[in-house]
Amino acid sequence: MAIVNETEASSASSVSEAATSVHQSGNFKFALVALTSLFFMWGFITCLNDILIPYLKNMFELNYAQAMLVQFCFFGAYFIVSIPAGALVGKIGYQKGIVTGLGIACLGCLLFYPSASFASYWMFLGAFFVLASGITILQVAANPYVSVLGPAKTASSRLTLTQAFNSFGTTVAPFFGSWLILSTSHQMTGEAAPDLVVSAAAQASTVQVPYLILAASLFVLAVIFILLKLPFLGQKLPASSAKVLGSAWQFPHLVLGSVGIFVYVGAEVAIGSFLISFLVQPDIGGYTHAEAAHYIAYYFGGAMVGRFIGAAVMQKIKAGKVLAFNAICACLLVALAMFSTGAMAMWALLLVGLCNSIMFPTIFSLALQDLEQHTSQGSGILCLAIVGGAIVPLFQGMLADHFGIQLAFILPLICYGFIAYYGAKGCDAPRPRF
Repeated sequence: MAIVNETEASSASSVSEAATSVHQSGNFKFALVALTSLFFMWGFITCLNDILIPYLKNMFELNYAQAMLVQFCFFGAYFIVSIPAGALVGKIGYQKGIVTGLGIACLGCLLFYPSASFASYWMFLGAFFVLASGITILQVAANPYVSVLGPAKTASSRLTLTQAFNSFGTTVAPFFGSWLILSTSHQMTGEAAPDLVVSAAAQASTVQVPYLILAASLFVLAVIFILLKLPFLGQKLPASSAKVLGSAWQFPHLVLGSVGIFVYVGAEVAIGSFLISFLVQPDIGGYTHAEAAHYIAYYFGGAMVGRFIGAAVMQKIKAGKVLAFNAICACLLVALAMFSTGAMAMWALLLVGLCNSIMFPTIFSLALQDLEQHTSQGSGILCLAIVGGAIVPLFQGMLADHFGIQLAFILPLICYGFIAYYGAKGCDAPRPRF
């Protein structure tokens, strides 16, 4: 998530403010180190969703569509909270916004305890929404904060570096989740009473300790950011009296880019959400849930490695071409996973993570090109498009219930097809003149 988890905030209108003075002060180096921990943390937390989905599915005897409500609630928070979060950060600044986001995310983690005690799926969904709301505020504050902490010409490289640590979090999380959640749940399955409520309550208790640990970690980070003396940035300046002509919606490459963000986040989250269920199939891997969880690290680890490779490649090759190439490769790999079995199908799907690596930041940057005074509005539109992570997995769950897991991957295949079109042609759509 990796994802999910890399968005430019809708408060990006203040990205360039005071960048020169911050750079000259030299304080940004320590601030960047502190901010990097946030990128790791929310990548870690987001990836745990992929561990919990099959866990909750088995515990509450859900179908695939019902299990995908986890991602619907989590990424739906981006759509609902992004604009209010931008307004909040514009009033209190980046540092206080980060503290607020950490506090709300901490509360979301704590809510997993009563959710497990009552063995209530709906309470779990509420906890996911609160947790994601905090992470959304973190992203709204942290992404532009990274951009202004240093020279403008190196802003992209700083974001790429911090996002690499985000991917590191998504790579480590599967081992944590497998060890503390799935393995314990597997051991308890045979011991639980036959009554469903008792069994669910017994299994649910295995998530309490991991999320209490996460809550404590987020609380410690919040205290650290309260005590840190960081450059005070992020409050919006009074609106300019200059009249702004037109709207960001009049730029075809932005509109197509927002669709690209929607389908990319949707495809990445959907594949990650179904990986464990896919790998435990007898004709694919035949693994236990705990064993299959380890392989999620390959999916997100590929994205981390691919970022470093992609950053070097795009210095010499046009970004749109690299995007189209990666998307075409993703289409071929997903098709191979759909129509083959065994190790070939398994590794084909895992390698999609490598193709995902450069997609989000590349689509985002291509969509914002030439927007000028409409950049802030365009950034907000792209931020809202992350709701694809809520919609696409839900529809894939419905397909899986009716046609099986493998054939349901036709939906991510279509998503990557659109991304290939955007990289090849859509990003070069004519710009309007005002």
